[in-house]
Amino acid sequence: MKKSTWFFTGLCIAVSALGAATAGAAESVKIGVLMPLTGNAAAAGQASKAAIEVAADIVNNAHPELGNLPLAATAGLPHLGGAKLDVVFVDHQGNPSLAQQLATRLITEDKVNALMGAYQSSCTFTATPVAERYGIPFMVGDSSALNITTRGFKHVFRATPIATDYARTYMRFFADMKKEGKAINSIAILNENTDYGTSVGDAIEAEAKKNNVPVAIRIPYSASSTDVSAQVLQLKDKKPDVAIFISYTADSILYLKTLKNFDYEPPMVLGDDSGFSDPSFVPAISDIGQGLMNRSAWDVGKPGSTTSKINEMYKAKTGRDLDDTSGRNMQGFLALADAIDRAGSTDPEKIRDALAKTDLKPDQLMMGYQGIKYDETGQNILASTYLIQLHGNRYELVWPETAATSKLLWPMSGWTN
Repeated sequence: MKKSTWFFTGLCIAVSALGAATAGAAESVKIGVLMPLTGNAAAAGQASKAAIEVAADIVNNAHPELGNLPLAATAGLPHLGGAKLDVVFVDHQGNPSLAQQLATRLITEDKVNALMGAYQSSCTFTATPVAERYGIPFMVGDSSALNITTRGFKHVFRATPIATDYARTYMRFFADMKKEGKAINSIAILNENTDYGTSVGDAIEAEAKKNNVPVAIRIPYSASSTDVSAQVLQLKDKKPDVAIFISYTADSILYLKTLKNFDYEPPMVLGDDSGFSDPSFVPAISDIGQGLMNRSAWDVGKPGSTTSKINEMYKAKTGRDLDDTSGRNMQGFLALADAIDRAGSTDPEKIRDALAKTDLKPDQLMMGYQGIKYDETGQNILASTYLIQLHGNRYELVWPETAATSKLLWPMSGWTN
């Protein structure tokens, strides 16, 4: 063989080998995430962004120390040749119209393989129809308005508990408290008046009626209110045993400070997550809100546990502990990644089919759900939650008693501790 012929043949073999290697190389999987990164809910949005970034690190890099958590032990998605997750974040600023526009942009311009978001239920409500129209899977990590998954969509899945789950949890809690001799003769419901607050408020009111728990008053209000004196005076007049707040961050803080200004302290304040779980909430009210309660499916757990290790990763990144809202978004992201890997494809319909077949067990989760398994509407039928209480400058798990790490204090001490 002539030298020139040998050289040409060798070059062809090398090029062919390079082409084969390139063809077999894993491409990244692009996930678009809509969050309020600026605006009134920016702290919650940024906290969830950080949680999703930690979740992406867990998937993209090997973390065998995280036990049975799916995809933690390997680097990348095994069934897609080790493909990495590429997360594209966009800021909808808490604006439902903008959320809709950004969902469209992520699909048509950024060419994402799946979507996730969007914290405020009103923004999730407008973004999800875009995903449905384009046939792109959408994971709802934390938005809880019932109507998000009641529209017959086939590409929308929600891992988090929803309004009806929360309402039933509260009624079981009240029943336990009555057995212990606590007076719960009436409750009050104060809800911000968008999809989130209205949906949860309606669910609590309906469950209270079923369980013969009198609702002394229900007070809808605007989350952008700068003065809630009139609402607090209404609450003070009715004197409920429990005041349930379905609120975002600024209004949650405003209510606690206004209660203090009017020197009115209900026996118990119960927050419905959201504003009460925002990273900026506890530092703003810890001196006046001792003993108030909140719902949460997140618990750090014992040192050395998988949840404790995840919390250490999040704390190293942010300087603070993981909270319930951020944790639910992290869990939703991990459940989405698991489905993409099982699909073994970036084809939206194959991912959708894999999501529908999800059946994760409690020991595969980092949140306190009974599992993740979706019904025909895309709702996780195994979602559940705990109740936590503010002790000092942090929340402690106090109910149910079987899972509690601290003693429940009743009544709350507020600013008189």
